[in-house]
Amino acid sequence: MTVLPEHERSNPYSAYGAHGSVLVMNSGSSSLKYQLVNPVGGEAIAAGTIERIGESNGVIKHRFAGNTTTREEPVADHAEALRIALSLFDEVGPRLADANVYAVGHRVVHGGAQFSRPVLVNDEVEQQILDLAPLAPLHNPANVTGISVARELLPDVPHVAVFDTAFFSSLPEAASTYALEKETAKKYGVRRYGFHGTSHHYVSGKVARVLGRRLQDLNIIVLHLGNGASASAVRGGVAVDTSMGLTPLEGLVMGTRTGDIDPAVVFHLARNANMSIDELDDLFNKRSGIKGLAGENDFRALHDLIAAGNEDAKLALDVYLHRLRKYIGAYMAVLGRIDVIAFTAGVGENDDIVRAQVVEGLAGLGIAVDPERNAVRSKEPRVISPDWTSTLVMVVPTMEELAIARLSVEIVEETEKAGKPVTFPPAASAGSTSEPSAPAAQPESAAQPEPEASQES
Repeated sequence: MTVLPEHERSNPYSAYGAHGSVLVMNSGSSSLKYQLVNPVGGEAIAAGTIERIGESNGVIKHRFAGNTTTREEPVADHAEALRIALSLFDEVGPRLADANVYAVGHRVVHGGAQFSRPVLVNDEVEQQILDLAPLAPLHNPANVTGISVARELLPDVPHVAVFDTAFFSSLPEAASTYALEKETAKKYGVRRYGFHGTSHHYVSGKVARVLGRRLQDLNIIVLHLGNGASASAVRGGVAVDTSMGLTPLEGLVMGTRTGDIDPAVVFHLARNANMSIDELDDLFNKRSGIKGLAGENDFRALHDLIAAGNEDAKLALDVYLHRLRKYIGAYMAVLGRIDVIAFTAGVGENDDIVRAQVVEGLAGLGIAVDPERNAVRSKEPRVISPDWTSTLVMVVPTMEELAIARLSVEIVEETEKAGKPVTFPPAASAGSTSEPSAPAAQPESAAQPEPEASQES
């Protein structure tokens, strides 16, 4: 976590201006992650995680001003988790009453076709997100639980849902459509939605600002490489293709997910291994990918295994790299010209070996990394390609919490300017609705120092 310089800690809200802070929340099935963000200066003032919700050994961590408070205790449910988090702000700091919380921004995994942009939350929006649970059964119900509890405990603050899928609502039909019998696809919402959109949005905008270029003039490939991994092709700030599909399972090889796989593998294993749908789901999502091939999905451990001569680990990395190169080549064809390849997320930001090997052999296409630049460890965005290349290769730390905070501010501001209400108490009347379907341009986030990147979903 990035904390304020020592001389600012006595008044950490001095730079907030009129908007105050934004509380960003990410509610998982058994966890709650939160961060108090300065949307103007960009720093994370405080952050925390509450894990193992519903178990007897809940783990609670709260970080503020360089200090971390950790304890273990039972956490019955998300309501108790959020109450604990709010109490920690008062006990450890910073007091939310002093932080002038302008909005609460909620990460929501799946917005389906309904939500092409962030939206103010009311009862109707909550229900719509829950109705999308068949597309994200592990995530959307948990997201709604967190939103519902937060609205009850913080009823006087606007709540904004920011969707992982929204950035990819701009995909052309040729990219979003599966060649599946169209009536079935339409009935069950089967199409490419894409994920990690907040990260891809943020990174593409950040690339333009770092280079001092207009975003609309750039063709960018963003490689979000963490335990989950995705690639996107971004033309002029608009996503035109992405690797994840109906779910986050499609695309690149990931820590525990297969990525692209012949659908007939499902039929083959169901018939010959007598595997159920749930067993296949578990196999493809949790027991495959790098871990399935090498028995380990931590890339530091993977490199150690390779150095020790482990052939399984070497093959796992080769498969991972091969898939990445295929997507780079495909997106070169989609975009016609690549100005920038941007690496981000845990592996993309920190693993110089992976970065070098991904572009190995692509020098003939004007893509390469400079060994010295690539070896530099920094939390700052930077160019790592040599001066002669036609395509810049960059490392750009993702700041999803900051992006959610700024998008939340934009939605609240926009609604206030329109003279509409921005807060909706729980159990609001049926007449109070939001307008989730209006498309919006994907704006750049303002440049400033940023909080620490989240290390992946």
